[in-house]
Amino acid sequence: MRQAALVSRIIAIVLTATLGSASAARNAETGLAKIEHVVVIYAENRSFDHLYGMFPGAEGIANATAEQKMQLDFDGRPLPHLPPVYTPQGAPDPKFPRALPNGPFRIDAPPVDRRLDEALPDPIHVYYRHREQIANGKNNMFVAMSNVGAWVMGYLDGSKMKLWRWAKEFTLADHFFQAAYGGSFLNHHWLICACTPTFPNAPESMVPKLDERGNLRKRPSSPKSVLDGPVRVFDGRVSPDGFAVHSVQPPYQPSGVPPAAGGNVELADPKQFPLPPQNAKTIGDTLSAKGVSWAWYAGAWSAGLADGRRAPGEPRRVIYGRTPDAPVFIPHHHPFNYFARYAPGTENRARYLRDGADLFRDIEKGTLPQVAFYKPEGRYDQHPSSAGGIAGGDAHVADVLERLRKSPQWPKMAVIVTYDENGGFWDHVPPPSGPGWSDRWGPGTRIPTLIISPYAKRGYVDKTPYDTTSIIKFITRRFALEPLPGVRANAGDLTNAFEFGR
Repeated sequence: MRQAALVSRIIAIVLTATLGSASAARNAETGLAKIEHVVVIYAENRSFDHLYGMFPGAEGIANATAEQKMQLDFDGRPLPHLPPVYTPQGAPDPKFPRALPNGPFRIDAPPVDRRLDEALPDPIHVYYRHREQIANGKNNMFVAMSNVGAWVMGYLDGSKMKLWRWAKEFTLADHFFQAAYGGSFLNHHWLICACTPTFPNAPESMVPKLDERGNLRKRPSSPKSVLDGPVRVFDGRVSPDGFAVHSVQPPYQPSGVPPAAGGNVELADPKQFPLPPQNAKTIGDTLSAKGVSWAWYAGAWSAGLADGRRAPGEPRRVIYGRTPDAPVFIPHHHPFNYFARYAPGTENRARYLRDGADLFRDIEKGTLPQVAFYKPEGRYDQHPSSAGGIAGGDAHVADVLERLRKSPQWPKMAVIVTYDENGGFWDHVPPPSGPGWSDRWGPGTRIPTLIISPYAKRGYVDKTPYDTTSIIKFITRRFALEPLPGVRANAGDLTNAFEFGR
């Protein structure tokens, strides 16, 4: 009898747990249904420690150990001090102090003391270098594999930023990682397809030279120590097995490659090796298949299109522009323009690829689609080289958030503000690894992410491990879409940042 009673109790416990889990899942799905609009704002080039390393309650610089802060030279030995900040030409920059202590330092305090509203050095941030910088999670080769020396160890007091206030009011994720190693081009693709573009038969000049470990080979002119100058390597844009990992230009205008002389002005000149049109399935395709409305809003899209149609010899003013007070369009920030299904002349292109000005009109009118991606133009994306510095982009994104909060669609909205990648800046937290997490593409460095919504947890630091594919996972779960195969199995789906019982 006692054994029968014990069995009955075990069965009851199992049933209760099973029913409880099912009930929790149903409640989560019911809560998610309250979110009718998802807005993703994709900023540029900042690591978490670089911007939010002083945020209360977050795992910041104060949590880093001495070993996590220490940087090594090419030979694997600790640097006695940081190298100079190097200019683009590789010389010590006289604007910055030399022999800073080996570790992170404040950008906006003495002795460096730079302003947040000025353009500052732009660290290199590319696939193969980034893998070496992370050094299997030790993060101790950031200085050695950079082009700007000490600068990658710089961070600032983010409490001066407008977005800091939004992070304090809503949810800041402090374990969110860029999906792929390297730069903007690759991580924009991972945002929409969780995939790496392919470039079969790329010219040899685009392929890096690697050593037996798969790392970049150093050029004969490379210095023996980073104290004597930045490393020089045989880098490239396309892996030896045909994957595009760094800033190959779109096959369609607006592109960094102009049209062919006398050719179709909507296309990039194929003789200059733009990326071949891609055919992988994207989040746009799975949204469309389910009948969910969406759009990619691109700052300066219309101006970029007009600029891209110029004749080959005609100077461009908008694409990678540097003209004061003129819009700046960055072609490799707009991943749908690489895909055949969104080629010039297609219905998909006309319907889903829109100008940034349309975003503001749709916010005001309350006509945003169910899913909206917004990429600010180059002046306002928080890129280190932007003329207005971090402050200009910070003010722009904060203004977008204020507009969204005043929108008639706000009560049923979730906004995700994140960054494409770390911009080459150091962070002390190792990326997740192991099955369901790591592969040859990433994940890379930790980046800031804010989750803002009437249903977001208030004043909360979310320590759930996420990466860029978590955004795809969240959208896929909310709208019951077909899953994309590249989404990382163990990455969270952002639902821990919400409280749907409000």
